[in-house]
Amino acid sequence: MRNVKDIFQSRACPVSFEIFPPKGELTLEAAREVAGGIARVAPDFISVTYSAGGSGNGQATTAIAAMIQDELGIPSVAHLTCVSATDASLEAAVADMRARGVTTVLALRGDLTEGQEPSRFRYAADLIPLLKDAGFCVGAAAYPEGHITCEDDALNIEHLKAKQDAGADFFVTQLAFDNECIYRFLDAADAAGVTAPITCGIMPFMSKSQISRMVFLCGASLPSPVIKLLAKHEDDPAALRQAGVEYACRQLVDLAAHGVAGVHVYSMNHPDIAESTTRALRQAGFCGA
Repeated sequence: MRNVKDIFQSRACPVSFEIFPPKGELTLEAAREVAGGIARVAPDFISVTYSAGGSGNGQATTAIAAMIQDELGIPSVAHLTCVSATDASLEAAVADMRARGVTTVLALRGDLTEGQEPSRFRYAADLIPLLKDAGFCVGAAAYPEGHITCEDDALNIEHLKAKQDAGADFFVTQLAFDNECIYRFLDAADAAGVTAPITCGIMPFMSKSQISRMVFLCGASLPSPVIKLLAKHEDDPAALRQAGVEYACRQLVDLAAHGVAGVHVYSMNHPDIAESTTRALRQAGFCGA
């Protein structure tokens, strides 16, 4: 099974998707159904999030990532957070991933749960060398509008470069609703000497509550077209969901037209989103889809 670094080297603009085990509630069987639906569009890889809400579902993450590779024949990426980890827990996580044949890991800082103190692995850049030494292909997060805790654009780029210097093979961006923010970020990264491929993350907005949550959690800005769609469809949830998917499709096609290294769709465990976004890219003739 190819790792993700090889995919970026061999494909123009790979298309990938994310699924998540929310608070441990997504069983392996349910994940099999979700991933199987996404696999029908033949993505270049599928990533699996880790420990949503501090639920400690790392074993589920690895099991799901291995299932995606072994049963569906799709390369997978297992997320791994470090800020709450101990040396022993990371050693166990690495051993589990290696035993299951997972070869690509997305190294993340993660969030502290209430009452916890950060470990010696305070940032993703601290985790990346450990994973590289263990033989993994390693990805890391990138933030087009800066991490919610980082208000300095220059420092945001410094952190990105530090992750590359630590050994990151590729990056996946946080969601953004304004492609111009992504393009400015990519230009700044290029000027700073970041050469690892950066795949651009897009999340369709599904409801007003979801988009409000994302804005406050991620610090993503809302461009005028999104605000107008929210106002237009605020009393029609089905229409708002459709408008959100269509808006995301337009973002993805525009990103592909601008020659980005890849596109990554936060599908929220909805195979129909994978189908709609892939269809839009194929109709536009992009991403080898």
